[in-house]
Amino acid sequence: MSRDLTTSLVARSNILNNQYAVSELENSLQLGGLGFEGETVFTKQQVAVILDVDERTIERYIEKYSDELKRNGYRVLRGNSLKNIKLAHGGDTNVATIGTKASILGIFSFRAVLNLAMLVTESEQAKAIRSRMLDIVIDVIAKKSGGSTKFINQRDSDYLPSAYMEESYRKQFTDALRDFLEMGNHKYAVYTDKIYQAVFCENTKEYKKILNLAAKDKTRDTMYSEVLKAIGSLENGLVAELKKQSEQLGRKLLPGELDKLIEEAADNPYLQPFIMDARVKMSSRDLGFREALHEKLACYIQEIPTGDFDRFLGEKSRSLQEQLEDTEETMAVLKRLKER
Repeated sequence: MSRDLTTSLVARSNILNNQYAVSELENSLQLGGLGFEGETVFTKQQVAVILDVDERTIERYIEKYSDELKRNGYRVLRGNSLKNIKLAHGGDTNVATIGTKASILGIFSFRAVLNLAMLVTESEQAKAIRSRMLDIVIDVIAKKSGGSTKFINQRDSDYLPSAYMEESYRKQFTDALRDFLEMGNHKYAVYTDKIYQAVFCENTKEYKKILNLAAKDKTRDTMYSEVLKAIGSLENGLVAELKKQSEQLGRKLLPGELDKLIEEAADNPYLQPFIMDARVKMSSRDLGFREALHEKLACYIQEIPTGDFDRFLGEKSRSLQEQLEDTEETMAVLKRLKER
């Protein structure tokens, strides 16, 4: 999975969707621009100067990446909008000239300028801006997540109820292994790995290595709520099947029989949406937030939507310690779970 901004749409989107990083970049880069309709915009001539390329180079990139640039704020002014920008800035000699006879005018939002800087390969200035972007994005995520991204998953308001619920399913599953599976005590570690592999294609050791976790770190403490829900759903279904088949056979199941149940459960159309969602969320967020690449899940990587940056970095996101200190909210969570 390429993380080169010039070649990876996902990598570019993960910067541009991070409104906190974009805001910090705007303050840090101080690119200038024109005030228009409540935002800062840039003409093609201004962008050419910023990136130290000629206007024909800008035009080539607009043609090649038109859809992407438009999504990030490039637009063509006509009619009243064009008239208004001419009235506001047409006579300003300190900015790029806006011709009074022009019938259309392409303008870039700040996000679109960043987008273009991530695409242009001919410019040392664009390269320097890309380097600055990456530094600021890392700094912003670290600062907003409290200095470490190891437990950024816990800043999600859904994490606490998901963790409580999954812990309950986990206990039921280990009890079912004890009561209905003919195997030594190492079965708990073995089938933890098999559950993980069914949901996100990695065992405990692989997962810890990718996230650079310490030996004492608990894997589930670092998992996103969607991943915990997928694991809990799989465990809950297996508990019922283990008990049912053991009672039908009049004996404990053998490991091969449980393996078959896990395979069937992972392919169950009712569970597939949860498992697919868990793979997308884990692979995409870990790459974007933790700079951790799950190679076995590379085909599931997508851009992180803007809402996720609010969810994990925004004002409403809080560390687990802060959530637990909110006694009223914690009790409300426990009450909801008890009533299920």
